[in-house]
Amino acid sequence: MATNTNQAVKLGVFTLVIMNITAVVSLKGLPEEAVYGLSSAFYYLLAALVFLIPTSLIAAELAAMFQDKPGGVFRWVGEAFGKHFGLMAIWLQWTQSIFWYLTTLIFGAVAIAFIGHNSGLDAELSNNKYYTFLIVIAMFWIATFISMKGMGWTSRISKIGGLIGTVIPAVLLVILGIMYLASGGQSQMNFHTNFIPDLSNFNNFVLAVGIFSFYAGMEMNSIHITEMSNPAKNYPKAIFISALITVVVFILGTFALGIIIPQKDISLTQSLLVGFDNYFAYIKASWMSPIIAGALAIGVFAAVLVWVSGPSRGLYIVGKAGYLPHFFQRTNSNGIQKNILIVQAIIVSVLSLFFIISPSIDTIYQIFTQIAIILYQIMYMFMFAAAIILRYTMKDTDRPFRIGKKGNSLIWIIGGLGFIGSTLAFIICFIPPAQINIGSIVGWYAILIVTCMLFVITPFVIYTFKKKSWTDPNQGIPPFHWETKKKLLKLFRDELKQDEKE
Repeated sequence: MATNTNQAVKLGVFTLVIMNITAVVSLKGLPEEAVYGLSSAFYYLLAALVFLIPTSLIAAELAAMFQDKPGGVFRWVGEAFGKHFGLMAIWLQWTQSIFWYLTTLIFGAVAIAFIGHNSGLDAELSNNKYYTFLIVIAMFWIATFISMKGMGWTSRISKIGGLIGTVIPAVLLVILGIMYLASGGQSQMNFHTNFIPDLSNFNNFVLAVGIFSFYAGMEMNSIHITEMSNPAKNYPKAIFISALITVVVFILGTFALGIIIPQKDISLTQSLLVGFDNYFAYIKASWMSPIIAGALAIGVFAAVLVWVSGPSRGLYIVGKAGYLPHFFQRTNSNGIQKNILIVQAIIVSVLSLFFIISPSIDTIYQIFTQIAIILYQIMYMFMFAAAIILRYTMKDTDRPFRIGKKGNSLIWIIGGLGFIGSTLAFIICFIPPAQINIGSIVGWYAILIVTCMLFVITPFVIYTFKKKSWTDPNQGIPPFHWETKKKLLKLFRDELKQDEKE
């Protein structure tokens, strides 16, 4: 088996912040919330309160607590619920990312289409199913091959790509919105409506729950915590900076988009590019449209690159501990999980065929988004519960970052908020959004339920039939604390029995 030549790479706070922002902040989702107008800020802040803040705090405590033990959510959930649920957690983190790739790459295809100089033809091309299919496959396979170069390549490209394709366009979008209003432009968003939406209309929550997918992933880069310098201090710092920037970018970016596009004309996949086109046309700088489209495509690629190397790496580390066949444990000369990456790319390629057979791009975009959220929220529910349970089962373990200086009241509040938020998001995701034509309701429920059941059951099947021969003797995952306690207890009992015999 190959050895890892990338161990010397150390991630700093700035690099991890950019990697987090690149992984979490996706401007493609702004049109999804812009349809809510001013009340979109309410949804962003509500989701931040019940999901982003709990996720960031819990991930910071758990990652710092297990900074010397790889495995990420596998370690966190496994310590609280056992190996089989730990495997389920890391499996769901990986499988949900597959559907996330597809929704993100759809936007990447749209961005590439808008690099042209004819907005009408650009929009027509972005709606072409065969074009979308080919671009999605091409971008993902390129990202896969770059990921095989190692963490050094991934971190450098994702940092540069995140700045060019996410941070700069987000800042530019907000500046354009301010310039537009300051110069007398008419806002398409009504800022005199209620900040708090009509909560009696349950359908309003269906598209709004997509915000949970916007905020998801803040814990994902914890898999790289052993590659950081002073992780106990720097990881929580990077998490909090990333979370703050994320909320600000989403709220201001959504407002800027709603200002320039009428609510009735908003498309989930095209409106971000159309918004930039409209702003550039207003300031007589339409020549910038292809440039920003190219930048956004780079941002999508950088985001996919971060995710390709994250969950798959966690799955590989867990697989070496005996949870996956040897085929999935093979690495290349850079120590990268080549077979998992290739299998992942094949799955993405097969699922991309749905772009061709689906009634519309928006429909399949929404279905894949809902599946990703459902799978991810199951993992999050276990993560939040694990943080609370570990306060009691591992109460004496050192926590370099701890939620609340004394007692467990605050962990119950933070973890409880996150658990409730994830549960609500999980339930709401099964409700068809009124704003999108989904076709058959029966088909909608069948796709969501069958797909999610399949992916949830699979890790338990793998665990049931796993073989001892799958374990790599050089694997780096130490035993769970409860395994060590059981072994010590058994040793103590054996010694007592031996003493009694003597």
